[in-house]
Amino acid sequence: MFNFTKISLIIFLLLAAGGNVFAGNDILVKKNAAVKFASLPAGVVFPEGIAANPYSGDIYVGTFDFGGNNKLLRFGKNGKLQAQKDFAGEPLLGLAYNMQDNKVYICNPAALVGGQSRIQRIDGDFDESTTVEEVAMISGIGAPPDRVVGNPDGSQDLIAFGNNAAAPNALAFDSAGNLFVSDSFQGAIFRIDDAKTCPSCSVTTIKHDGLLATAGFPPFGANGIALSDDEAVLYVTNTGDDRVLTLELATGSLDVFAESINGADGIAIDEMGHLWIAANQADQILVLNEDGRVIAKLAEFLGIRSDGSPLGLLFPASIVIQGSWIYITNLSLPLTPAAGDEPEENISKFMVSRIKIPGNLD
Repeated sequence: MFNFTKISLIIFLLLAAGGNVFAGNDILVKKNAAVKFASLPAGVVFPEGIAANPYSGDIYVGTFDFGGNNKLLRFGKNGKLQAQKDFAGEPLLGLAYNMQDNKVYICNPAALVGGQSRIQRIDGDFDESTTVEEVAMISGIGAPPDRVVGNPDGSQDLIAFGNNAAAPNALAFDSAGNLFVSDSFQGAIFRIDDAKTCPSCSVTTIKHDGLLATAGFPPFGANGIALSDDEAVLYVTNTGDDRVLTLELATGSLDVFAESINGADGIAIDEMGHLWIAANQADQILVLNEDGRVIAKLAEFLGIRSDGSPLGLLFPASIVIQGSWIYITNLSLPLTPAAGDEPEENISKFMVSRIKIPGNLD
């Protein structure tokens, strides 16, 4: 027999906790964690890359629009638009702020639209007249190596990848100013040494591997990247495989760290060593501990606001930690071919969200 008094008490406690739920072994679940930070200007769509200036508090956002209206946007810490730079028909992916030269570095996968993929940069306090500098070209290195996958019955499957276009997707700086670059379609990790001195720098391939490619969905392999605190390990998300990988930089060893993260995309590491992952197909942010175990599930898609923007998260793509907040681009990009079956198709106003970092994750 139901005890309605107890049920009512439980509901009251959950509401009083602001949506926080602890279940099982201290997993924090907060479905309403994401709040609006900033709206994109009218006609500017599909925010993808994101970076933060720790000095000014500015948040940088790039757009991934194959319709030809791409911008690099600079928002103040209050969420107000400060400046925008036009990139026209070249869609942008990952961004990174370099404290050594006060510049924003940009993944430009122009090969996807018939151009030359490259890394670029621009002054951190840019306006519409600021010159975009070329850093390095990302050239084709050939198809990712075949991947052999073992089956429970002892048999094996062979995945052969095509010779895909160069698609630099995410960036991460080490303390020496070396810049790591992921390539989603070529299944590679590159390094540009002392990137602030480029364009005379060369691009080194430090890993070209089938584990960094995918035959899954969404069709992006190596995506978000983040360095461990000691800079010995590069964490790499593989979006189509729903995985987080670890690349040991000293040995080149590449291994699976975590599985079943639905659309693992952007990644960041907080000062406690927790991994924050944007699960773009789950419309959620997951937090993993040092063992790869999920300790928090934050936000979800809660519907479409009256102004046409998503409530909560919708296809969260890239994330960055700034102070006590984590900032997230709501890409809201429709991907499936059938018309009318995705809420992304009904979004008319695009936005950047943020989540307050919980103080009770350990």
